[in-house]
Amino acid sequence: MKREFDINKLVRESVRELKPYSSARDEYVSDGSEMVFLDANENPFNNGVNRYPDPQQRNLKALLAEQRGVAMENLLLGNGSDEVLDLIFRAFCEPKTDNIITSPPTYGMYKVLAGVNDVKNKEVLLTSDFEPNVEGILKAVDQNTKLLFLCSPNNPTGNCFSEKRIKHLLDSFEGLVVVDEAYIDFSEAESWLAQLQNYPNLIVTQTLSKAYGLAGIRLGICCASPGIISVLNKIKPPYNVNELTQQRALRHVLNPKMVHEEVRSILKERNELTKELLQFNFVLKIYPTDANFVLVKVDDADKRYQQLLDKGIVVRNRSTQPLCENTLRLTVGTQEENKKLIEALRSLN
Repeated sequence: MKREFDINKLVRESVRELKPYSSARDEYVSDGSEMVFLDANENPFNNGVNRYPDPQQRNLKALLAEQRGVAMENLLLGNGSDEVLDLIFRAFCEPKTDNIITSPPTYGMYKVLAGVNDVKNKEVLLTSDFEPNVEGILKAVDQNTKLLFLCSPNNPTGNCFSEKRIKHLLDSFEGLVVVDEAYIDFSEAESWLAQLQNYPNLIVTQTLSKAYGLAGIRLGICCASPGIISVLNKIKPPYNVNELTQQRALRHVLNPKMVHEEVRSILKERNELTKELLQFNFVLKIYPTDANFVLVKVDDADKRYQQLLDKGIVVRNRSTQPLCENTLRLTVGTQEENKKLIEALRSLN
């Protein structure tokens, strides 16, 4: 049963009172008719990008909404997920007053954005099996706790969090729960998008950087209630997603078969890579993964990282992260790239 939830109680007062900037393309929305545009002080000579992009990315949103089973009113697009996350901070967290909760080891930008926005970050470590410490999180909550960040599948551990634990937090926490699903396309777990109607305090973020192979165009997706999206739209830059990004994203979103085939290939390679890693005595543990990477515990991460680097292979040493001592994070590459990794590992001593 949906509980009562008033988003206005969480919005910063200055944002609540803010009158958003209205751009030329907000005031006149083209219907495709041939018009003479003299309203936005643009260069009139057509080169494909001389006009401002659609500030609401309507064509792209329509396709994404259809694919994800949500309404367009539930969507906000950003210059990568990092902009989306920053907007959430700026809309709901009062600097020097409010705080957030994160659960390391996790995506490092939550902590960075907290610092940039002068918001205290309360860290409650994951459990030893990389699950949210629900009791610890709820104990850390106070009257100024506005946001709780959960990355599922989690980076760098790779696992999806327990549905029961996330639901407990959604039911118990009075602030906003941000579930970061950057890697959800590689998981068999159901996206939390299906729960948006049940939890008005839920925000789901996704990206086209991973499964869609579009890291270079910077396109992040925020899915939430129309009330939350309306608040974020008030403060987003008017043309935050450029025309080239919108065009390139549309091409991939219009080709879900290609995306599905690439994901299937990555998952096949992930399984093969995991099997191959079992043969090495310096690999002490391979953690279960729902992402396009594998976290492995080795005998000496610094040594193995440098050895691989010397052989032209770059992996990520995650040993500085809590609970991740002597771990390497290996992104799943192509069949040829993974073969080179295994050959390099075989040559180590």
